Amino acid sequence: MARDWLLITVSTPGGGSSTLRVYAWRNLRRLGAHYLQQSVCVLPATPKTTRAAARLVTRLRAEGGHGQMLRIKLTDARQETAIIDAIQSERSDEYREVVERTRQFHEELRLERRRGRATYTEVEESDADLARHQKWLAAIRARDYFDAPGGEEAAAAVASCEEALARFESEALSAELDESASDARPALRAVDEADR
Repeated sequence: MARDWLLITVSTPGGGSSTLRVYAWRNLRRLGAHYLQQSVCVLPATPKTTRAAARLVTRLRAEGGHGQMLRIKLTDARQETAIIDAIQSERSDEYREVVERTRQFHEELRLERRRGRATYTEVEESDADLARHQKWLAAIRARDYFDAPGGEEAAAAVASCEEALARFESEALSAELDESASDARPALRAVDEADR
């Protein structure tokens, strides 16, 4: 069955601010657009990509730029396969980056343990890092239209971070409880023979 694609062209006013150009580029990259050349990209046509691209083109035109969105079919199967392969390669690269960053996450937890800093502050910081990894993975999956290789590995890597953080948090709680218990114990004083 032939697949529909969106062919999107964008250009921004010359000599103006780069804000509009950056806006267009970021939104198209977020959707997973594959650039055929500068300012020309393709996306699989889905309700989500069609709505987002239409909003982008409308804003470009409203702010003095130019944009077109055409719904097309690729009649050359080899050309379509090459585009799908390129899109999958882009997503696979992103998944590999997620896996690499999760290794850094584990290393950071190991470092904090070695330093004896299993604390609530470190848990909070690592929790924020984990949330960024989860959000990033979700964003990649949302633009992974063709189940690129590496998706399952990246999901497993993020899940391993969740498990590692749960263990680290448990250690931090234990350390805090131990510290509180030792602070609550009455101090013992040595008694000199002369004091008796």
